[in-house]
Amino acid sequence: MFPMLINENIKAINTKSDVIVSLDIGTSKICVVICSQDDKPRSLKILGIGITESEGVKGGVIVNIEKAVSSIKEAIQQAEQQSGIKIKDVVIGIAGDHIESTQTRCIVAISNPNEEITYLDVARLLDDAKKIPLPLERKIIHVIPQDYIIDGQNGIQDPIGMSGVRMEANVHIVTGLATAIQNIYKSAERLNIKVTDIVLQSIASSCAVLSEEEKEVGVALIDIGGGTSDIAIYEDNILRWTSTFSVAGKHVTDDIRYGLGVILSQAERVKKEYGHACISSISSDDVFMIPGISGRKPIELTKSILCQIIEPRMEEIFEIAYNTIRKSGYSNKLGAGIVLTGGCSLLRGADELASQVFGMPVKIGIPAGFVYTGLGPEIENPIYSTAVGLALHTIKKFNESEMVKNPLQQNIKRNDKKSSLFTKMKKFIQEL
Repeated sequence: MFPMLINENIKAINTKSDVIVSLDIGTSKICVVICSQDDKPRSLKILGIGITESEGVKGGVIVNIEKAVSSIKEAIQQAEQQSGIKIKDVVIGIAGDHIESTQTRCIVAISNPNEEITYLDVARLLDDAKKIPLPLERKIIHVIPQDYIIDGQNGIQDPIGMSGVRMEANVHIVTGLATAIQNIYKSAERLNIKVTDIVLQSIASSCAVLSEEEKEVGVALIDIGGGTSDIAIYEDNILRWTSTFSVAGKHVTDDIRYGLGVILSQAERVKKEYGHACISSISSDDVFMIPGISGRKPIELTKSILCQIIEPRMEEIFEIAYNTIRKSGYSNKLGAGIVLTGGCSLLRGADELASQVFGMPVKIGIPAGFVYTGLGPEIENPIYSTAVGLALHTIKKFNESEMVKNPLQQNIKRNDKKSSLFTKMKKFIQEL
Protein backbone atom coordinates (compact mmCIF):
# COMPACT_ATOMS: atom_id res chain seq x y z
CA MET A 1 0.00 0.00 0.00
CA PHE A 2 1.06 3.56 -0.51
CA PRO A 3 0.60 5.91 2.48
CA MET A 4 1.62 8.96 0.46
CA LEU A 5 -1.91 8.83 -0.95
CA ILE A 6 -3.58 9.20 2.42
CA ASN A 7 -3.31 12.95 2.92
CA GLU A 8 -5.24 15.64 1.13
CA ASN A 9 -2.48 18.24 1.48
CA ILE A 10 0.63 16.22 0.72
CA LYS A 11 3.68 17.83 -0.80
CA ALA A 12 6.70 15.55 -0.49
CA ILE A 13 10.22 16.82 0.15
CA ASN A 14 12.18 17.33 -3.04
CA THR A 15 15.42 15.54 -2.21
CA LYS A 16 16.82 13.50 0.61
CA SER A 17 19.09 16.37 1.57
CA ASP A 18 16.20 18.76 2.10
CA VAL A 19 15.63 20.25 5.52
CA ILE A 20 12.36 19.20 7.14
CA VAL A 21 10.64 21.38 9.72
CA SER A 22 7.92 19.93 11.92
CA LEU A 23 5.55 21.94 14.10
CA ASP A 24 3.65 20.38 16.98
CA ILE A 25 0.89 22.74 18.13
CA GLY A 26 -0.23 21.43 21.50
CA THR A 27 -2.41 22.69 24.31
CA SER A 28 0.48 22.96 26.77
CA LYS A 29 3.47 23.41 24.46
CA ILE A 30 4.52 24.48 20.97
CA CYS A 31 7.41 22.44 19.62
CA VAL A 32 9.48 22.97 16.46
CA VAL A 33 12.11 20.54 15.21
CA ILE A 34 14.41 21.23 12.26
CA CYS A 35 16.14 18.16 10.82
CA SER A 36 17.59 16.58 7.70
CA GLN A 37 18.43 13.06 6.57
CA ASP A 38 21.99 11.90 7.11
CA ASP A 39 23.91 10.05 4.42
CA LYS A 40 23.67 6.89 6.51
CA PRO A 41 20.42 4.89 6.24
CA ARG A 42 17.85 5.34 9.03
CA SER A 43 19.75 8.31 10.38
CA LEU A 44 18.29 11.73 11.10
CA LYS A 45 20.26 14.84 11.93
CA ILE A 46 18.54 17.16 14.42
CA LEU A 47 19.60 20.70 13.53
CA GLY A 48 17.46 22.83 15.80
CA ILE A 49 14.77 22.59 18.47
CA GLY A 50 12.36 25.24 19.71
CA ILE A 51 9.88 24.71 22.53
CA THR A 52 7.70 27.17 24.38
CA GLU A 53 4.52 27.31 26.44
CA SER A 54 1.39 27.28 24.33
CA GLU A 55 -1.17 30.07 24.38
CA GLY A 56 -4.34 30.41 22.34
CA VAL A 57 -4.79 26.64 22.05
CA LYS A 58 -7.45 24.64 23.86
CA GLY A 59 -8.09 20.92 23.48
CA GLY A 60 -5.58 20.79 20.65
CA VAL A 61 -7.48 23.44 18.66
CA ILE A 62 -6.45 27.05 18.04
CA VAL A 63 -8.99 29.31 19.75
CA ASN A 64 -7.04 32.58 19.66
CA ILE A 65 -4.93 33.10 16.54
CA GLU A 66 -3.01 36.12 17.87
CA LYS A 67 -1.81 34.28 20.98
CA ALA A 68 -1.14 31.07 19.07
CA VAL A 69 0.91 32.92 16.44
CA SER A 70 2.95 34.57 19.18
CA SER A 71 3.76 31.19 20.78
CA ILE A 72 4.58 29.60 17.42
CA LYS A 73 6.82 32.52 16.52
CA GLU A 74 8.80 32.18 19.73
CA ALA A 75 9.38 28.45 19.20
CA ILE A 76 10.37 29.02 15.56
CA GLN A 77 12.86 31.74 16.52
CA GLN A 78 14.49 29.39 19.03
CA ALA A 79 14.84 26.65 16.41
CA GLU A 80 16.13 29.08 13.77
CA GLN A 81 18.72 30.53 16.12
CA GLN A 82 19.92 27.08 17.14
CA SER A 83 20.15 25.76 13.57
CA GLY A 84 21.08 28.90 11.65
CA ILE A 85 18.34 28.04 9.14
CA LYS A 86 15.47 30.31 8.10
CA ILE A 87 12.19 28.39 8.21
CA LYS A 88 10.09 28.70 5.06
CA ASP A 89 7.71 25.76 5.25
CA VAL A 90 6.50 23.27 7.87
CA VAL A 91 4.59 20.04 8.31
CA ILE A 92 2.07 20.41 11.14
CA GLY A 93 0.36 17.94 13.44
CA ILE A 94 -3.36 18.16 14.11
CA ALA A 95 -5.40 16.86 17.06
CA GLY A 96 -8.52 17.72 19.01
CA ASP A 97 -11.85 16.14 19.85
CA HIS A 98 -13.19 17.41 16.51
CA ILE A 99 -11.21 14.64 14.81
CA GLU A 100 -13.44 11.78 13.65
CA SER A 101 -12.78 8.56 11.78
CA THR A 102 -14.95 6.15 9.82
CA GLN A 103 -14.64 2.99 7.76
CA THR A 104 -15.87 2.74 4.18
CA ARG A 105 -15.43 0.63 1.05
CA CYS A 106 -14.70 1.89 -2.44
CA ILE A 107 -14.63 0.14 -5.82
CA VAL A 108 -13.28 0.77 -9.35
CA ALA A 109 -12.93 -1.17 -12.58
CA ILE A 110 -9.35 -1.89 -13.69
CA SER A 111 -8.54 0.36 -16.65
CA ASN A 112 -6.91 -2.44 -18.63
CA PRO A 113 -7.72 -5.95 -17.31
CA ASN A 114 -5.15 -7.50 -19.68
CA GLU A 115 -2.32 -5.69 -17.89
CA GLU A 116 -1.09 -5.45 -14.31
CA ILE A 117 -2.75 -3.19 -11.74
CA THR A 118 -0.78 0.05 -11.57
CA TYR A 119 -0.25 2.86 -9.12
CA LEU A 120 -2.74 4.94 -11.13
CA ASP A 121 -5.44 2.30 -10.57
CA VAL A 122 -4.82 2.45 -6.82
CA ALA A 123 -4.86 6.26 -6.95
CA ARG A 124 -8.25 6.20 -8.71
CA LEU A 125 -9.60 3.80 -6.11
CA LEU A 126 -8.55 5.95 -3.17
CA ASP A 127 -9.80 9.09 -4.89
CA ASP A 128 -13.16 7.35 -5.13
CA ALA A 129 -13.06 6.86 -1.34
CA LYS A 130 -12.91 10.63 -0.87
CA LYS A 131 -16.36 10.98 -2.43
CA ILE A 132 -18.16 9.83 0.71
CA PRO A 133 -20.86 12.30 1.81
CA LEU A 134 -19.56 14.65 4.50
CA PRO A 135 -21.10 17.65 6.28
CA LEU A 136 -19.91 20.94 4.81
CA GLU A 137 -18.02 21.80 7.98
CA ARG A 138 -15.79 18.71 7.78
CA LYS A 139 -12.72 18.01 5.66
CA ILE A 140 -10.82 14.80 4.91
CA ILE A 141 -7.34 14.67 6.44
CA HIS A 142 -6.32 11.05 5.74
CA VAL A 143 -7.52 8.22 3.51
CA ILE A 144 -5.84 5.05 4.77
CA PRO A 145 -6.32 1.75 2.89
CA GLN A 146 -6.77 -1.28 5.16
CA ASP A 147 -6.76 -4.02 2.53
CA TYR A 148 -7.74 -4.61 -1.08
CA ILE A 149 -10.16 -7.04 -2.74
CA ILE A 150 -9.48 -8.07 -6.33
CA ASP A 151 -12.25 -10.00 -8.12
CA GLY A 152 -13.58 -11.19 -4.76
CA GLN A 153 -10.18 -12.25 -3.39
CA ASN A 154 -9.72 -10.32 -0.14
CA GLY A 155 -6.87 -9.72 2.31
CA ILE A 156 -4.55 -8.24 -0.32
CA GLN A 157 -2.18 -5.60 1.07
CA ASP A 158 -0.26 -4.62 -2.07
CA PRO A 159 -2.30 -4.89 -5.31
CA ILE A 160 0.37 -3.37 -7.58
CA GLY A 161 1.45 -5.86 -10.25
CA MET A 162 -1.56 -8.17 -9.80
CA SER A 163 -4.18 -8.87 -12.47
CA GLY A 164 -7.91 -8.34 -12.13
CA VAL A 165 -11.06 -6.76 -13.50
CA ARG A 166 -12.56 -5.25 -10.36
CA MET A 167 -10.69 -3.78 -7.37
CA GLU A 168 -12.16 -2.79 -4.02
CA ALA A 169 -10.62 -1.45 -0.82
CA ASN A 170 -11.62 -1.17 2.81
CA VAL A 171 -10.58 2.32 3.82
CA HIS A 172 -10.13 4.19 7.10
CA ILE A 173 -10.97 7.89 6.66
CA VAL A 174 -9.96 10.59 9.15
CA THR A 175 -11.74 13.95 9.05
CA GLY A 176 -11.56 17.20 10.97
CA LEU A 177 -13.41 20.48 11.25
CA ALA A 178 -12.63 22.68 8.26
CA THR A 179 -12.40 25.76 10.51
CA ALA A 180 -9.82 24.09 12.78
CA ILE A 181 -7.72 23.19 9.72
CA GLN A 182 -8.10 26.69 8.27
CA ASN A 183 -6.92 28.28 11.51
CA ILE A 184 -3.74 26.20 11.35
CA TYR A 185 -3.07 27.54 7.86
CA LYS A 186 -3.88 31.10 8.91
CA SER A 187 -1.49 30.95 11.85
CA ALA A 188 1.36 29.83 9.59
CA GLU A 189 0.51 32.40 6.92
CA ARG A 190 0.80 35.23 9.44
CA LEU A 191 4.41 34.18 9.94
CA ASN A 192 4.99 33.90 6.17
CA ILE A 193 5.43 30.15 6.49
CA LYS A 194 3.95 27.62 4.07
CA VAL A 195 2.18 24.52 5.37
CA THR A 196 3.27 21.56 3.19
CA ASP A 197 1.31 18.88 5.04
CA ILE A 198 -1.08 18.33 7.95
CA VAL A 199 -0.82 14.98 9.75
CA LEU A 200 -2.87 13.47 12.55
CA GLN A 201 -0.67 13.64 15.64
CA SER A 202 -1.21 10.02 16.68
CA ILE A 203 -0.05 8.86 13.23
CA ALA A 204 3.03 11.07 13.49
CA SER A 205 3.86 9.83 16.99
CA SER A 206 3.50 6.25 15.76
CA CYS A 207 6.23 6.85 13.18
CA ALA A 208 8.61 7.93 15.94
CA VAL A 209 7.95 5.45 18.76
CA LEU A 210 6.54 2.21 17.28
CA SER A 211 8.71 -0.46 15.69
CA GLU A 212 7.70 -2.46 12.62
CA GLU A 213 7.55 -5.59 14.80
CA GLU A 214 5.10 -3.94 17.20
CA LYS A 215 2.89 -2.77 14.34
CA GLU A 216 2.91 -6.27 12.86
CA VAL A 217 1.85 -8.23 15.96
CA GLY A 218 -0.62 -5.56 17.11
CA VAL A 219 -0.11 -2.52 19.31
CA ALA A 220 -2.06 0.46 20.63
CA LEU A 221 -0.31 3.80 20.95
CA ILE A 222 -1.77 6.24 23.49
CA ASP A 223 -0.34 9.74 23.14
CA ILE A 224 -1.32 11.72 26.26
CA GLY A 225 -0.71 15.38 25.56
CA GLY A 226 -1.85 18.49 27.37
CA GLY A 227 -5.37 18.88 25.96
CA THR A 228 -6.10 15.59 24.19
CA SER A 229 -5.27 11.90 24.38
CA ASP A 230 -4.85 10.28 20.96
CA ILE A 231 -5.06 6.57 20.18
CA ALA A 232 -3.71 4.71 17.15
CA ILE A 233 -4.07 0.94 16.77
CA TYR A 234 -1.89 -1.10 14.39
CA GLU A 235 -2.08 -4.71 13.27
CA ASP A 236 -0.28 -6.42 10.36
CA ASN A 237 1.66 -3.17 9.86
CA ILE A 238 -1.58 -1.36 9.01
CA LEU A 239 -3.21 1.49 10.89
CA ARG A 240 -6.56 -0.01 11.88
CA TRP A 241 -8.13 2.55 14.20
CA THR A 242 -7.72 6.13 15.40
CA SER A 243 -9.53 8.00 18.13
CA THR A 244 -9.18 11.16 20.22
CA PHE A 245 -10.71 12.25 23.51
CA SER A 246 -10.28 15.49 25.43
CA VAL A 247 -9.13 14.27 28.86
CA ALA A 248 -5.36 14.62 29.21
CA GLY A 249 -2.45 16.16 31.08
CA LYS A 250 -4.01 19.58 31.60
CA HIS A 251 -6.80 17.96 33.60
CA VAL A 252 -4.19 16.44 35.90
CA THR A 253 -2.61 19.88 36.36
CA ASP A 254 -6.01 21.47 37.02
CA ASP A 255 -6.78 18.84 39.67
CA ILE A 256 -3.55 19.75 41.46
CA ARG A 257 -4.22 23.44 41.04
CA TYR A 258 -7.71 23.36 42.55
CA GLY A 259 -6.97 20.61 45.05
CA LEU A 260 -4.05 22.48 46.61
CA GLY A 261 -5.15 26.04 45.90
CA VAL A 262 -2.02 26.99 43.93
CA ILE A 263 -1.45 28.87 40.68
CA LEU A 264 -1.19 27.05 37.34
CA SER A 265 2.59 27.33 36.97
CA GLN A 266 3.11 25.92 40.48
CA ALA A 267 0.75 23.02 39.79
CA GLU A 268 2.60 22.16 36.57
CA ARG A 269 5.99 22.33 38.30
CA VAL A 270 4.84 20.16 41.19
CA LYS A 271 3.36 17.61 38.78
CA LYS A 272 6.63 17.28 36.87
CA GLU A 273 8.98 17.26 39.85
CA TYR A 274 7.06 15.23 42.44
CA GLY A 275 4.11 13.66 40.65
CA HIS A 276 3.37 9.93 40.68
CA ALA A 277 0.52 8.26 38.82
CA CYS A 278 0.59 5.15 40.99
CA ILE A 279 1.06 5.01 44.76
CA SER A 280 3.15 1.82 44.53
CA SER A 281 5.75 3.65 42.41
CA ILE A 282 6.73 5.88 45.36
CA SER A 283 9.88 4.44 46.92
CA SER A 284 10.51 7.35 49.30
CA ASP A 285 7.59 9.47 50.51
CA ASP A 286 9.52 12.73 50.59
CA VAL A 287 8.13 15.98 51.94
CA PHE A 288 8.31 19.08 49.74
CA MET A 289 7.18 22.70 50.02
CA ILE A 290 5.02 24.82 47.74
CA PRO A 291 5.37 28.62 48.19
CA GLY A 292 2.23 30.30 49.51
CA ILE A 293 0.25 32.81 47.45
CA SER A 294 0.33 36.55 48.33
CA GLY A 295 2.25 36.17 51.57
CA ARG A 296 0.45 33.04 52.77
CA LYS A 297 2.38 30.28 54.50
CA PRO A 298 4.05 27.64 52.30
CA ILE A 299 2.17 24.39 51.76
CA GLU A 300 3.89 21.28 53.10
CA LEU A 301 3.08 18.15 51.14
CA THR A 302 4.20 14.55 50.64
CA LYS A 303 4.43 12.64 47.36
CA SER A 304 1.77 10.18 48.51
CA ILE A 305 -0.78 12.96 49.16
CA LEU A 306 -0.02 14.45 45.73
CA CYS A 307 -0.45 11.00 44.22
CA GLN A 308 -3.93 10.77 45.73
CA ILE A 309 -4.86 13.77 43.56
CA ILE A 310 -3.11 12.56 40.40
CA GLU A 311 -3.94 8.84 40.38
CA PRO A 312 -7.76 9.07 39.98
CA ARG A 313 -7.43 11.33 36.95
CA MET A 314 -4.76 9.16 35.31
CA GLU A 315 -6.91 6.11 35.99
CA GLU A 316 -9.83 7.87 34.30
CA ILE A 317 -7.68 8.60 31.22
CA PHE A 318 -6.61 4.96 30.96
CA GLU A 319 -10.17 3.68 31.51
CA ILE A 320 -11.49 5.91 28.69
CA ALA A 321 -8.69 4.66 26.46
CA TYR A 322 -9.42 1.05 27.45
CA ASN A 323 -13.12 1.39 26.62
CA THR A 324 -12.25 3.05 23.30
CA ILE A 325 -9.90 0.21 22.37
CA ARG A 326 -12.55 -2.37 23.31
CA LYS A 327 -15.07 -0.63 21.03
CA SER A 328 -12.57 -0.78 18.17
CA GLY A 329 -12.67 -4.58 18.24
CA TYR A 330 -8.89 -4.90 18.48
CA SER A 331 -8.45 -5.27 22.24
CA ASN A 332 -7.70 -9.00 21.84
CA LYS A 333 -5.28 -8.44 18.97
CA LEU A 334 -2.62 -6.37 20.73
CA GLY A 335 0.27 -8.82 20.98
CA ALA A 336 2.70 -5.99 21.73
CA GLY A 337 0.37 -4.41 24.29
CA ILE A 338 0.23 -0.66 24.92
CA VAL A 339 2.78 2.07 24.25
CA LEU A 340 2.40 5.36 26.13
CA THR A 341 3.95 8.57 24.88
CA GLY A 342 3.40 12.33 25.17
CA GLY A 343 4.32 14.59 28.07
CA CYS A 344 1.93 13.03 30.59
CA SER A 345 3.52 9.60 30.11
CA LEU A 346 6.52 10.99 32.01
CA LEU A 347 4.58 10.84 35.27
CA ARG A 348 6.31 8.26 37.45
CA GLY A 349 4.31 5.05 37.63
CA ALA A 350 2.16 5.89 34.57
CA ASP A 351 3.14 2.63 32.85
CA GLU A 352 2.51 0.65 36.04
CA LEU A 353 -0.99 2.11 36.50
CA ALA A 354 -1.79 1.61 32.80
CA SER A 355 -0.72 -2.05 33.01
CA GLN A 356 -3.17 -2.56 35.89
CA VAL A 357 -6.04 -0.97 33.93
CA PHE A 358 -5.35 -2.65 30.57
CA GLY A 359 -4.20 -6.00 31.92
CA MET A 360 -1.41 -6.21 29.35
CA PRO A 361 2.22 -5.10 28.91
CA VAL A 362 2.79 -1.34 28.82
CA LYS A 363 5.94 0.61 27.95
CA ILE A 364 6.88 4.28 27.58
CA GLY A 365 7.62 5.22 23.98
CA ILE A 366 10.34 7.67 22.97
CA PRO A 367 11.61 8.52 19.46
CA ALA A 368 13.54 5.40 18.41
CA GLY A 369 14.25 3.22 15.39
CA PHE A 370 16.51 5.87 13.86
CA VAL A 371 20.00 7.05 14.73
CA TYR A 372 19.61 10.68 15.79
CA THR A 373 22.71 12.82 15.36
CA GLY A 374 23.39 16.50 15.99
CA LEU A 375 20.99 17.41 18.80
CA GLY A 376 19.79 13.80 18.88
CA PRO A 377 20.07 13.27 22.66
CA GLU A 378 17.75 16.25 23.22
CA ILE A 379 14.79 14.63 21.44
CA GLU A 380 14.94 11.24 23.16
CA ASN A 381 11.94 12.19 25.25
CA PRO A 382 8.18 11.47 24.90
CA ILE A 383 7.39 15.19 24.60
CA TYR A 384 9.13 15.21 21.20
CA SER A 385 7.37 12.12 19.80
CA THR A 386 4.93 14.05 17.61
CA ALA A 387 7.46 16.59 16.31
CA VAL A 388 10.02 13.93 15.39
CA GLY A 389 7.30 11.69 13.99
CA LEU A 390 6.10 14.44 11.66
CA ALA A 391 9.57 14.55 10.09
CA LEU A 392 9.80 10.75 9.81
CA HIS A 393 6.30 10.62 8.30
CA THR A 394 7.37 13.14 5.66
CA ILE A 395 10.52 11.17 4.80
CA LYS A 396 8.57 7.92 4.59
CA LYS A 397 6.03 9.37 2.17
CA PHE A 398 8.78 10.84 0.01
CA ASN A 399 10.59 7.50 -0.21
CA GLU A 400 7.37 5.67 -1.06
CA SER A 401 6.40 8.23 -3.70
CA GLU A 402 9.81 7.71 -5.32
CA MET A 403 9.26 3.95 -5.20
CA VAL A 404 5.98 4.05 -7.10
CA LYS A 405 7.47 6.37 -9.70
CA ASN A 406 10.15 3.80 -10.44
CA PRO A 407 8.76 0.34 -11.27
CA LEU A 408 12.27 -1.13 -11.28
CA GLN A 409 12.74 -0.09 -7.66
CA GLN A 410 9.37 -1.65 -6.82
CA ASN A 411 10.53 -4.98 -8.23
CA ILE A 412 13.84 -4.72 -6.35
CA LYS A 413 11.93 -4.04 -3.13
CA ARG A 414 9.67 -7.06 -3.69
CA ASN A 415 12.66 -9.29 -4.48
CA ASP A 416 14.43 -8.04 -1.36
CA LYS A 417 11.38 -8.97 0.73
CA LYS A 418 11.28 -12.45 -0.83
CA SER A 419 15.01 -12.89 -0.32
CA SER A 420 14.73 -11.78 3.30
CA LEU A 421 11.87 -14.21 3.93
CA PHE A 422 13.82 -17.07 2.28
CA THR A 423 16.88 -16.29 4.42
CA LYS A 424 14.80 -16.35 7.62
CA MET A 425 13.19 -19.66 6.65
CA LYS A 426 16.56 -21.18 5.78
CA LYS A 427 18.03 -20.05 9.10
CA PHE A 428 15.04 -21.45 11.01
CA ILE A 429 15.39 -24.86 9.31
CA GLN A 430 19.13 -24.92 9.99
CA GLU A 431 18.54 -24.19 13.66
CA LEU A 432 16.11 -27.11 13.85
